[in-house]
Amino acid sequence: MLKIGSKIFDGIFSEENRKKIETFTIWSATIGFIFHLSLVLLNNYSIIEIGNESLLLTNPISAIYTPFSIILYYEIFLLIFFLPRSFTTSILKQFEIISLIIIRRIFYDIPKLDLESNDWFNNADNLQITYDLICILILFFLIYLFNYVKSNIENKKGVKNISRFIDSKKIISVLLIPVMLVLFFIGIYTWYSVGINSNFASSFYYVNEVFYTTFFSILIIADVFILLLSFLYTERYSQIMRNTGFIICTILIRLSFSSTGLTNLLLIVSSMLFGLLILKIYSLMNKIE
Repeated sequence: MLKIGSKIFDGIFSEENRKKIETFTIWSATIGFIFHLSLVLLNNYSIIEIGNESLLLTNPISAIYTPFSIILYYEIFLLIFFLPRSFTTSILKQFEIISLIIIRRIFYDIPKLDLESNDWFNNADNLQITYDLICILILFFLIYLFNYVKSNIENKKGVKNISRFIDSKKIISVLLIPVMLVLFFIGIYTWYSVGINSNFASSFYYVNEVFYTTFFSILIIADVFILLLSFLYTERYSQIMRNTGFIICTILIRLSFSSTGLTNLLLIVSSMLFGLLILKIYSLMNKIE
């Protein structure tokens, strides 16, 4: 059973397939950007009537939102691919994804800037973008520190039957692929259902966020399964603590999707800081075990 699951994983995530999906993603992002930008220009010049309810269809800068959304789906695909490697690599990919989500949100919110405001910090939209810009700098630096600590950790054989453990994680990754696809198509259906009764542009932003909320909830369950499996293959206290700590990081990221404003950013930064501290303590314990 484990070997069959492993072969399915290796087939899906073969280098050839990953190259094809990467190429498809780049082309889709480029076409998506051109299509979105064309809609904005056609709408602004009243060549087609879409409506002016959403900035996604009235400001050319908002067109960047579409290629970023497509790239983020590819990043989710890579997250599933990296899941069997190690908890550390998986959580790092999660950190990268959440930072890209914030960058995408900045492009969504830039058209809301009120440059004529006399009091910048009393304008909610101006203040939110300021928070996001500061936050992305902090996250970028924390990801750098996480990578630095990760690169200096000495690999030790702490897991018995490592190949069986990796094969078990590959099965979990394979199961996450149809989950991701189902969530994607449910999102499209919901976007159409909500949009046809209200506004397609506004519902797109809402449905997109729901996808990540649901996916990260499922990812927590997958991480817990991997944690439980790890008890069968390792007795090292430091590894168990590290893995458990990283699950807490995922939970904090998941909670961030249910919050807004400064609370949203604080939860994300807290997740990365906690993960960085867990990894640093693990690296110190790794030297004396």
